[in-house]
Amino acid sequence: MKPLLLISAVLLQLVLACNAAGSKSHEIRFPPGSSSTQVSGSVKGYDFVTYQLRAQAGQQMRVVMDTSHSASYFNIFPPGKGPGDAAIFIGSTSGNRFSQTLPADGVYTIQVYLMRSAARREESARYTLDIAITGP
Repeated sequence: MKPLLLISAVLLQLVLACNAAGSKSHEIRFPPGSSSTQVSGSVKGYDFVTYQLRAQAGQQMRVVMDTSHSASYFNIFPPGKGPGDAAIFIGSTSGNRFSQTLPADGVYTIQVYLMRSAARREESARYTLDIAITGP
């Protein structure tokens, strides 16, 4: 009976993970000869959008968000981390502007989301992110 219970629990976790808040993921690539780009989108309820961007230690990352909703923010995660892990930038406490010298090589993740108070009311927000990487 215990193996059946364990298998059932694992399957339930997989189903719940698939039905969790919807998310979309996009890879950011700068146009040839450019070190910046702009992306736009929307989030609704508990859904979120992630953007992956490759950068090197010592480079400067700048992200500025323009949004239609005061409860829409973005977080930035270091290489190997993502939503649910510790972020290097938390928009809800630091605002909608990020500028920092990056500590490590790898793929950084930008997560756009709505605060819980707006998400539970199924509110939505349109946003634009200006993203730039400069330096060595």
